[in-house]
Amino acid sequence: METELSKQLGIEHAIFGFTPFPEVAAAITRAGGFGVLGAVRYTAPDDLARDLDRLHGLAGGKPYGLDVVMPAKKVEGVTEADVEAMIPAEHRGFVREILARHGVPELAEGEVSGWRITGWMEKVARGQLDVAFDYPIKLLANALGSPPADVIERAHDHGVLVAALAGSARHARRHVEAGIDVVVAQGYEAGGHTGEIGSMVLVPEVVEAVAPLPVLAAGGIGSGEQAAAGIALGAQGVWLGSLWLTTEEADLHSPALTAKLLAAGSGDTVRSRALTGKPARQLRTAWTDAWDDATGPGTLPMPLQGLLVAEAVSRIQKYEVGELLGTPVGQIVGRMNSERSVRAVVDDLTRGFERAVTRMNRIAGRSAT
Repeated sequence: METELSKQLGIEHAIFGFTPFPEVAAAITRAGGFGVLGAVRYTAPDDLARDLDRLHGLAGGKPYGLDVVMPAKKVEGVTEADVEAMIPAEHRGFVREILARHGVPELAEGEVSGWRITGWMEKVARGQLDVAFDYPIKLLANALGSPPADVIERAHDHGVLVAALAGSARHARRHVEAGIDVVVAQGYEAGGHTGEIGSMVLVPEVVEAVAPLPVLAAGGIGSGEQAAAGIALGAQGVWLGSLWLTTEEADLHSPALTAKLLAAGSGDTVRSRALTGKPARQLRTAWTDAWDDATGPGTLPMPLQGLLVAEAVSRIQKYEVGELLGTPVGQIVGRMNSERSVRAVVDDLTRGFERAVTRMNRIAGRSAT
């Protein structure tokens, strides 16, 4: 699965794996792909440095990258406390009511929420970058569009390629104007923050819009045949996130959540603002249903919603409250029906890719005769 981009980055397979787990990112890299560690959950620079140390050590000298979440426009002087103060009392009451209805226990006295995504806040994200550039990362990806101009310049000064996710050709053109190097065309089927256009339509539109910049296909890809389809549409590789959640190296800290993922079908996800305030595909649960119900107060914009629900999500995860327990995941969850090693997943992807290419070559050969 070699392309111009994979050769440029020095990887065997044009498989880019996004994951919040350093062990998974390193395993993807060791298997010949390109592991990308998601940084959004790291609020303390020391925690990110610890896991980048681990990733670097496990990667065996092979290349890897980092994914951050930061807005293109720089915002100065806004603290987490300032943002917290903007959350209406009505919404805090709604959270308490949902948790009480489902009997979710309180955290122990003095226990701090373990799930608190503030990585998209300006100060936190920039602190992550201060750590990241001390490591030999080869790619910096941003999940909220193009990063600020000074961040792109800083990455380029370190010899790091910059990627940005796009859900439309219009967004992709903006990335080109901003000076990024790689566009990730993320279709509607994808897990996490995603747009409204399906991958089959989106990928060729983005390829045409940003040529000759390389494009990675994302959303609804979980087999080698699907990866081959993305490359046939003009992409120079595939960007996979959900597929790694049920690998043996992943550490979800929740057997109940792993079981839900393994049992879920492709129709068991929903694109909801319940988790972060932006539309994000995730498992459909009683939690997402409550927030999407028209009788409720509705979700808040990012980052207010994420801060509002942080403690609640921690409690749901800690006590594994089945009806409320969920996670961002794409429609490809229907193929994630067994726990396998990252190596086994990559091997399956490359074998499927080879089958697809062989099939198409055979068809082309018959057509030629």
